[in-house]
Amino acid sequence: MPEEKAYRVPKKMRSKYDAIVELTDDFCQAHFDDDYADLCRKLTATLSRKRPSPLARGHTKSWAAAVLYTIGRVNFLFDESRPPYMQATELCRLIDVSQSTASSKSTDIMEMLDIIQLDPDWTLPSLMDDNPLAWYISVNGLILDARRLPREIQEEAFRKGLIPYIPQ
Repeated sequence: MPEEKAYRVPKKMRSKYDAIVELTDDFCQAHFDDDYADLCRKLTATLSRKRPSPLARGHTKSWAAAVLYTIGRVNFLFDESRPPYMQATELCRLIDVSQSTASSKSTDIMEMLDIIQLDPDWTLPSLMDDNPLAWYISVNGLILDARRLPREIQEEAFRKGLIPYIPQ
């Protein structure tokens, strides 16, 4: 894996973060890609900064499974019509955690952080072009697709953090 991005993690949570990320990185290297691994690191760091951090309680392997499951849910990993694809049961079998545990903790994560499917903050870069939630912005009260707007509006929307990048 390439050198990981540095995410802010409280010192108190660093060892738990490192243990979870070791599992998710290994899993992503074997079954997915660097983008999945990076989103898993980002999500684990976000959870480590919650007060109190839910990661402080529970098994490392369960949290790693929940993080993978959450990123998978957001990016439709469990939908066989969209690559990459993996069954939820297979993900859980490979990481050796029950599906009920991974699914339950994933649901907790999604509720705690207000994450939804296609959430632009948790979408794989390879899927961002097709994610409508990343591109719809309000202009004078109208909801518009930023990809279809003039360049100067796109630049302003990007500057304000409303879209992930300026489309070509």
